[in-house]
Amino acid sequence: MPLSIYDASIPVFRRALHNLSAILDKADAHAAANAIDPAELVGARLAPDMFTLAGQVQGASDAAKICAARLTGSEIPKFPDAEKTLAELQDRIGKTVAYLATFKPSQFDGSAERIVSMNMNRKPVTLEGKTYLLAFSLPNFFFHVTTAYDILRHKGLQIGKVDYLGAF
Repeated sequence: MPLSIYDASIPVFRRALHNLSAILDKADAHAAANAIDPAELVGARLAPDMFTLAGQVQGASDAAKICAARLTGSEIPKFPDAEKTLAELQDRIGKTVAYLATFKPSQFDGSAERIVSMNMNRKPVTLEGKTYLLAFSLPNFFFHVTTAYDILRHKGLQIGKVDYLGAF
């Protein structure tokens, strides 16, 4: 059986979000053990012009839910970007995973060829579904997940590749 668009998206997003959630649990424990204000972690960034940890988690959440909605022709759920604590970021991840769990593989039938229209840098872009997933959505999603990991690693969290990849 060939790899489906569903298989290349929903389980991938859910797994990485689960791993990111586990990393945030470790960040919470790290903050408590080292008398670090968790708000310092939530507001941390790698460079002045980059999103904070909160922005990276929001970006990963958005990338996953928007991709699923666009590929299935569903309405994109709106989550306000108001998270200010690690617990609120966990809630955001939980809502995203719950949303992704509502999709069935059959909803992605024909999505490889479905035309996806969006704006990038305020310019309209139209892509075939498979190109949208493979060339934009997955790289964008993993950019945000990786950057969230990098921020926490930079702030002293003892995590490694196994934390990022999770158990198999």
